Amino acid sequence: MSFVPFAYLRVHQPNHRQPTDPSSKPIVSNMPKLKPETLEARREHILNASELCFARSGFHGCTMADICTEAGISAGALYVHFESKEALIAGIVERDRTRLTEHFAELANAPDLAAALSQLGEHYAVDEPQYKRILNLEIAAEATRNSRIAEICLACDRFVIDNLAELIARATQQDRIRPANSARETALMLCVIGEGLFWRRAVDAAFDAKSLMPSVMGSIAALLNAVPASETEELSSSGRVPALEGQQ
Repeated sequence: MSFVPFAYLRVHQPNHRQPTDPSSKPIVSNMPKLKPETLEARREHILNASELCFARSGFHGCTMADICTEAGISAGALYVHFESKEALIAGIVERDRTRLTEHFAELANAPDLAAALSQLGEHYAVDEPQYKRILNLEIAAEATRNSRIAEICLACDRFVIDNLAELIARATQQDRIRPANSARETALMLCVIGEGLFWRRAVDAAFDAKSLMPSVMGSIAALLNAVPASETEELSSSGRVPALEGQQ
């Protein structure tokens, strides 16, 4: 599920050419300041439009003007938020990372980790539209040529793997799962499975991810080697396993 951040990027206003006539005065804008929520909504709208444009035309085929047209805004309105296509990619991935943070918090408190991972996997591999998966591939491809995009992708990749490994280690310590591999190796294998699903969904419009999900989740369940619920409840009641957060 490496997609795809990040907060390292500063967004600057574009440099404007200063007047050469010393007698000229700077133009003062009389436009009213927008409320923070309005600015945030516009930013989200721009990111949505840029996702469609990047997926449709590719990173290099898409222009900032294309994104303005898709979003129905002026170039000035776009550059208030994003100075370049790299900045847009950073914004897209940072937004994805924020959503993933929420998903990981839900996974951390899920009584059945395998079932919770199944729901999350179905959300990304089945429920989200195909262009989202095409976008993932487009960003990954650009990362092989663009060091800034590579930095963004690798940061997100580390974030996903680190959080999955932490979840797996915690569940193993609580004896809810007994994976044969280390927590980090198991997390990497889960990412490989997820990325394979994303790739297939992106390149094959006829791919039926939903029908394959039971088999995929069977493989993931085997990797995690979940402890039967009856055994987990028995261990928890005996005090041999720490209670889950939120269930104390």
